[in-house]
Amino acid sequence: MKILLPVDGSACALRAVDHLIAHLAWYSEVPEIHLLHVHPPIPIGRVQAHIDKETLHAYYLEESQSQLVEAQQKLDAAGRFHTTHIHVGQPAEVIARVADELACDMIVMGSHGRGTVAGLVMGSVANRVLHLTQCPVLLVK
Repeated sequence: MKILLPVDGSACALRAVDHLIAHLAWYSEVPEIHLLHVHPPIPIGRVQAHIDKETLHAYYLEESQSQLVEAQQKLDAAGRFHTTHIHVGQPAEVIARVADELACDMIVMGSHGRGTVAGLVMGSVANRVLHLTQCPVLLVK
């Protein structure tokens, strides 16, 4: 079983990590855990005139690693091996694409738990993932 665990450093994402760790006994075999952070792209436009590709790549990597560290520590403390992935793009689209590319059996992710109106106004990565992916999604509130 392959599980994609997208995290953004938020308390909601860390609750999803805790939930997965606490409920690993649900699975008949030890799941293959893929930890994912998606950094939203910086609008390129005029940025490229001042920052080269390598610097931008280093920025994405550094920012993403800081968002992953607590989730990695939780998984390490629980003795759960995981593979870490860092991507740049629109989060929901990248999550769905990576789940498909890795042939994941499930996505476990946090949800901010906003109401319907707030979700419509602010948008929801979790809601968008539900519409874009073919695999089951477990939302942890």
